[in-house]
Amino acid sequence: WYNTNCCLSSGINAEYGEFGYFQRSTVLEFLKFTSSFMATRTTPGERKSVKEKEYICHSLTKSDGIGGVLICDEEYPQRVAFTFILKVLDDFVKVHPKSTWSRAPFAELPEIRQQFVLYQDPRQADSLTSIQGDLDETKVILYNTIEQVLERGEKLDDIVAKSENLSATSKQFYKTAKSTNSCCIIL
Repeated sequence: WYNTNCCLSSGINAEYGEFGYFQRSTVLEFLKFTSSFMATRTTPGERKSVKEKEYICHSLTKSDGIGGVLICDEEYPQRVAFTFILKVLDDFVKVHPKSTWSRAPFAELPEIRQQFVLYQDPRQADSLTSIQGDLDETKVILYNTIEQVLERGEKLDDIVAKSENLSATSKQFYKTAKSTNSCCIIL
């Protein structure tokens, strides 16, 4: 959309396959209303994020007045959301001159559709998120390894204790056997 003191929706790319068939039109109306509402309340050069239940609405308006809105679940990283909005806006601006922004077909650009598909998985789209995910997986593996080492350490402590007990018992057996055998002469 292009901000000229009013909101013009140039197009909506939506993935709402998780909703039932009869709910989809209501969801689409909600997306349009929320996007329009957030767009009109985001001033140029500003970023906003508003949470509603399990969804977050991210809104960004660039200094030249063009902006975008992304509604996603609360697990989607905020930094990746704003990166996505900026990338889509940059792709849009490359194709359409500023004089055509208010009437340009936003959703029909293949670059934007590709970005929409790419950013469905934040780890795939954003290298920093991917690295963070790899670090999280490494931490889990490391914690499990440390836990196994501690369990082995406890088992080793048990084995050492049993070994010491066995050593003490064998020394006692040796002394008893030596004292018993001292009275007899072996030929």
